[in-house]
Amino acid sequence: MPDDPAQATSDHGWNFVAEAAFLMPIVKRLKKGGFLVSLFSDPDPEGVSAARDTGADRIELYTGPYGSCHSDPARAAMELERLGKIADAARRATVNAGHDLVVSNLPALAERIPALAEASVEHGLTADALEYGLAGTVTRF
Repeated sequence: MPDDPAQATSDHGWNFVAEAAFLMPIVKRLKKGGFLVSLFSDPDPEGVSAARDTGADRIELYTGPYGSCHSDPARAAMELERLGKIADAARRATVNAGHDLVVSNLPALAERIPALAEASVEHGLTADALEYGLAGTVTRF
């Protein structure tokens, strides 16, 4: 994640153009070791080709702004469309998503981005497990 060590969690994706020289050798080293590389991305269609140029296998869309508008359906629809546009721009890249995804907002994301490969739901899943139990939460998700 592109965070300062003092940050508790991510709040943005990589700037692939500005950080290309930093990212490319790291991606190359990880891939040489047999790792699948996914880079955290803001919903910016312009950055998709720059992300691809790093050699990464995938991008993971930063969905924090989408996840934070649970009480504002109009804003949620706008953020969902922003995410969808970058997924559309990344047609030849595998797309993951993560940050603040929960039972209530995940279906719309999966519908807008049908080729979504993975969604990181660990925080939402863990929080829901406190209320619904682990088996009930896994069923809900």
